[in-house]
Amino acid sequence: MLGLATAGFALNFWAWALLSPLGPLFKEDLGLTAFQQALLVAVPVVVGALGRIPVGALTDRFGGRVMFPAVSAATIVPVLFIGLFGHTSLPALLVGGFFLGIGGTAFAVGVPLVNAWFPPRRRGMALGVFGAGMGGTAISALTTVPLVKAGNITTPFLITAAALALYAVLAAVVLRDAPGRVAPTGSALRRLATAARLPITWRASAIYALAFGGYVALSVYLPTYLRTGYALTQADAANRMAGFVLFAVVARPLGGWLSDRFGPDRVLVASLAAVGVAAAGQAFTPLLVPLGTITFLTMAVALGAASGATFALVARDAPAAHVGAVTGIVGAAGGLGGFVPPLLMGVFYEAFQSYGPGLALLALTAGAAVLGVRALAHHPRPV
Repeated sequence: MLGLATAGFALNFWAWALLSPLGPLFKEDLGLTAFQQALLVAVPVVVGALGRIPVGALTDRFGGRVMFPAVSAATIVPVLFIGLFGHTSLPALLVGGFFLGIGGTAFAVGVPLVNAWFPPRRRGMALGVFGAGMGGTAISALTTVPLVKAGNITTPFLITAAALALYAVLAAVVLRDAPGRVAPTGSALRRLATAARLPITWRASAIYALAFGGYVALSVYLPTYLRTGYALTQADAANRMAGFVLFAVVARPLGGWLSDRFGPDRVLVASLAAVGVAAAGQAFTPLLVPLGTITFLTMAVALGAASGATFALVARDAPAAHVGAVTGIVGAAGGLGGFVPPLLMGVFYEAFQSYGPGLALLALTAGAAVLGVRALAHHPRPV
C-alpha cells in the first residue's frame, strides 16, 4: 500500500508540475513578462494547496481507496485540455493550470492512508518514503522538454494523461485502506473546524509553509532563475532543476527516519538552519560552479529533510481521527508557501534586476523558524 500510494503521489505531482519546465518556452512564444511567467507556474501550486483542505477531510470520511482513483482521474481533464487546446494563450493556460492544481491535492489523500498502516514508531520513515513521491516533479523536469522536442507540445501531456488513467484503474482495483479504519462521524466542516483548533495544526502549518513551500517555490522557479541569472539553456536549466528535486526527494525519507530516532524538533532545527545559511550565500549570486551548485543542493537536502520531519511531527501529535483534516490544512500551508515566493522573485527581479533580495528574505525567514521551533520544542503536547 505504501508503494502504491507513493506511485500515485508521484504521478499526480508529475502532472501538477508540467507547466514549470515549459515556462521559458511559453514566455518566448507568447511574449510573457517575468511576472506573467511566475504567475503561470504558481497558479497550479495555490489551487493544489487550497484543494488539500477539502480533500483531506474527504479522505478521513471516504478513505484513500476511493479518493486516490478519484483525484487521479480528475487530473486527466486539465492535462488533456492544456495539451490539446490550452497552450496557445495565457488565459487558456491559466484556466488549465487552475484545474491542474487538482493533482497537487493527492498529498492530502496519501498521508492519512499511509499513517493508518504503520505503528507510531515507524510513521516518520513511512511518511518520508511516501513524501518522496514529490519526485514526480523531477520526472516532469527530466522528460517534458525532451518529449516536446521529440514530438510536439502535446506529447508530454498525452503521456501523462495515459499514466494517470492506468494508475486510476490500478488503484481502484488494488488499493486498500488499513484494516479497522473507522470513518469519522459528523460533517466535513465540523471536522475541519476541530482540526483548526488543534495547536499542532498551526505549528506544523507554519513550518511546512517554509519547508515544503520553499521546495516547491525553488523547484518550479529554478529553470527561470538559472536561465535569467546564469544564462543557461532551457534543457540545462531543466536538468539542474531535476537534480535539485532528486536531492530533496532522497532527503525527505531521511528526515522522517532521523525524526523517528532523534525527534522531529531536532531535525527541523538543523535542517532550517542549513536552509538559512545556504540561502544567505546564494543571495550574492556566486559562480554557479561550484558555490552556486553547493548552495542549491544544500537547500534541496535541508528542505526535503524538514518536510519529512514536519509530518513526523503531525504523526506524533495529531489525533488519529483527524490526521486527514490536519494534513489538508498543513498541506495547504505548504502549497501556499510555494505560491508567494515565485511571484516575489519575479517582482524583485523586475525592480532590482537581481534575485538576491528574495533569497535574503528566505534566509531571514528560515532563521526565524529555527528560533520558533526551538522555543516550542518542549511545549506540552495535548493528550
